[in-house]
Amino acid sequence: MNGVPASDSMLRHGSDDPLPERRELRAGPVSMVFEAGDLRTLRRNGREVLRRIYGAVRDANWGTVPGVISHLVVDDSGDGFVVGYTQVHQRGPVHFAWQATITGDAAGTVRFVLDGEARATFLRNRIGLCVLHPIRECAGTPCRALYGNGTGQQMRFPGIIAAEQPVRWLHDLAGLAHEVSPGLWAEVRFAGDAFETEDQRNWIDASFKTYGTPLRLPFPMEIREGTRVRQEVVLRWHGPEAPTPASRPTIVISEAPRVPVLRVRRPPAPLRLPRIGLGAATHGRILTEEQARRLQFLHPAHLRVDLRVWERRWQDRLFLVASEAADLGAQLEVVLHLNENPGQDLRSVAAHLGGFRDVIARLLVLHRGRRSTTPTALAAARRHLGKALPDVPLGAGTDGDLYQINLSRPPADADFICWSMNPQVHAADTSSVAETPPAAGQQVSSVAAYFPGRPLYVSPVSLRPRGNPNATGPEAPQAAGELPSAVDPRQLSLFGAAWTLAMVKALAEAGAAGATFYETTGWQGVLETSAGSPLPARFPSGAGGVFPLFHVLADLGACVDGRVLEVCGDPGEGLAALAVATGERTAVWVANLGRETRQLKLDGISGGGMWRRLDASTVRSAVNAPEPFRQAPGERWTPGMPVGLPPFATLRLLLDPGTILPDAPAQAA
Repeated sequence: MNGVPASDSMLRHGSDDPLPERRELRAGPVSMVFEAGDLRTLRRNGREVLRRIYGAVRDANWGTVPGVISHLVVDDSGDGFVVGYTQVHQRGPVHFAWQATITGDAAGTVRFVLDGEARATFLRNRIGLCVLHPIRECAGTPCRALYGNGTGQQMRFPGIIAAEQPVRWLHDLAGLAHEVSPGLWAEVRFAGDAFETEDQRNWIDASFKTYGTPLRLPFPMEIREGTRVRQEVVLRWHGPEAPTPASRPTIVISEAPRVPVLRVRRPPAPLRLPRIGLGAATHGRILTEEQARRLQFLHPAHLRVDLRVWERRWQDRLFLVASEAADLGAQLEVVLHLNENPGQDLRSVAAHLGGFRDVIARLLVLHRGRRSTTPTALAAARRHLGKALPDVPLGAGTDGDLYQINLSRPPADADFICWSMNPQVHAADTSSVAETPPAAGQQVSSVAAYFPGRPLYVSPVSLRPRGNPNATGPEAPQAAGELPSAVDPRQLSLFGAAWTLAMVKALAEAGAAGATFYETTGWQGVLETSAGSPLPARFPSGAGGVFPLFHVLADLGACVDGRVLEVCGDPGEGLAALAVATGERTAVWVANLGRETRQLKLDGISGGGMWRRLDASTVRSAVNAPEPFRQAPGERWTPGMPVGLPPFATLRLLLDPGTILPDAPAQAA
């Protein structure tokens, strides 16, 4: 990138290190993947049963301390296996080591044992095994809880996202089972601690998590040097297995040789593409003329500006971002952070904001030190800003994730509800991040149920958490040469672009009114500053270049107010597809969040189109010379033509004007 060396690996997935090796294992009828010490995607007859089983060590601020694996041994007999390894977690005062023993047999029984010892005295919030239950297969479905006292009861996993954590009645567990197919139950037994289940969709994890050490116990908890920890998780099966009824396929993106079928069609009541904006850069540099020109490709609906009234010169910040928004043809999304006495702050705020009444799209009111907007803060804003901003919607919500809203619900009579999303509250590996977009859509659907009829805005969407609302003490200082905690090198990668497309798809199809993605410039933005990366060895972006996700947002920016079409069917693991119609043109995007090349075929459409692929073969030209990349017509596509989608690639197909799409069948009344 403009002379800054970025490896092919870095451009693909944001790291010079190779992705962890994946190995397929079987335990009789159960298939799974062994990756970086974890068991992932445990399936039976193609249906995902468990998403992941793994060991975790979390420090006093809920930071996940990564482990280093050694002495790995895998004995695979074909329909069974034995895996063993040692894993050591060491960061700051934390030092914990454990031995894993994982087995699977021909009957489908899978056992995971963690046997470890603290090698120092330190504070921890969690040490032990975690089991993830997939949301697509489990949300709203029957489950059975077996409690440590020997009693049990049958219930359902939550449908909409549970506000209460752990999930009501899923605590003090010795076992948890759910129905995989009619009559067949997968039961997970736990030993070594009292386990409970939380709804991780609160943080856009696509899973329910069952873990040891109940949250009702005080934390952080001291673990003394030499303390032993032994836990065990066992997956077993109960009941006869009923045959799975065949599903009938309808457009058709298909994958060869196994062909999952997708249809793009006109829904009876199409949604509009959310209004997508950007956050104003937080690094303090002013947009250059060239940066403003490039950002205009994105047609941002708004720029988000955070105004903390206790900070000096917040008025200057408002004027600067308003000027940048005018250069981009965008409105302002104002996030007003109020002090403990909101009324006193607002007397001076009203005069300054009133001068921008015609360019403010909405104003989110936040209350300093509170999890979400308080009724007091919203009422004060209405009282003091009503005359200055008579037509500006005043919203409530949080600067944090959905869980903050569930801990403290904001006023339901706000003009809109707003909260933020990021995929790395619990896990940072690429496989886990790739799984999160469907849970983002479920967040929107759940908030719509919490606050019926209110417009919903997600702001901002970022790759990393911007803070830690659950910290129990001060964060460790940033080490020299390390990236800030809010920065992720995947921002400059093809994976970042594919994840962005998948997130827009999820938010759009769930009915979000708008979303703010990233920042304008810098290593949390969509293009690099003219000064380049402050740490090129860790974040090798070229001065003045754009990031691959720039092109995804530019494509979507050209579809302002477009109609979101229905994409039905199952594209297969790791693929996300979005279709939008604007005028007489229809655009279809497909993103590959996986590490394997996928061969795709789009059928069932009359007419052709032009396709363009953002992948490892085009990414360098796309980031260094974005204008020629965007102006190139692409390649001709005709119905039935197969298209390869390499790892972390994003494909855009622009159908010819007048292309006819089938109508979705009318839903029964």
